[in-house]
Amino acid sequence: MCLQDMKLKELEGCLQQVDVFESPKLLLEQYPTRPHIAACMLYTIHNTFGDIEDKVIADLGCGCGVLSIGAAMLGAGFCIGFDIDEDALDTFRTNSEEFELSNIDLVQCDICSMAPTNLEKSVDTVIMNPPFGTKHNKGMDMKFLKTALQMARTSVYSLHKTSTREHVQKKAADWKVKMEVIAELRYDLPATYKFHKKKSVDIEVDFIRFSFD
Repeated sequence: MCLQDMKLKELEGCLQQVDVFESPKLLLEQYPTRPHIAACMLYTIHNTFGDIEDKVIADLGCGCGVLSIGAAMLGAGFCIGFDIDEDALDTFRTNSEEFELSNIDLVQCDICSMAPTNLEKSVDTVIMNPPFGTKHNKGMDMKFLKTALQMARTSVYSLHKTSTREHVQKKAADWKVKMEVIAELRYDLPATYKFHKKKSVDIEVDFIRFSFD
C-alpha cells in the first residue's frame, strides 16, 4: 500500500486507525503523537522537502509507530523504528501488519546508550517525537537529538517544546547543524496518567528541521 499522492486529510484518517499505548509508562514519557500532528509533520516533510519517498528513515522512540507507518504510506524506501519498550513495539508490529506494510523493521534498544559509531550516517532521514525531557528525564530530548544527528545523512525532523527553543538553538550551533523551525504547533496532551488533573493540556511545540547544508 503506497499512497504518495494522498491528501493530508486522507493521511490523517489512516493514522487515526493506528492503535496507541494500552498502558503508557510514565518513566518513558509515553504519549502518543496525535494523528493530526503526525499527518502535518509527514505531509510537510514529504511535499516541501522530499525527505520521505524512497528514503531510508529512522523513527527514534517510535512507540506504537504512527510516524513510521505514515512515512511508509508516503512511499519511504524503508523505515526502522527504535524503541526501548517491548510492549510498544508489539503494538507497532500489530499496527504494521494490519496496514500490510512490508517496508518496516523494528529494533528494541536504548537509543541513548548505543555506540554512535554503530549507526553513524546509516539512514537518510530521522523523524521523531522524542521525550520532552521533563520530570525525571531531564536532557533526554537532547540525547535523542544528538543520536539522530549522528545517524542521519540528510536531515532530522523533531518536536521540541517551544519554551526550550533557545537551548535547542544553542545546541544546534554547538553541533554545527542548521536548524529551521518549520511550524509552531499546539500539542494537545490528553490526561494519560493519574497525576494529570485536567482532561487535556495544550503544550506549545516547535516542529524543527535540522540539516547539514
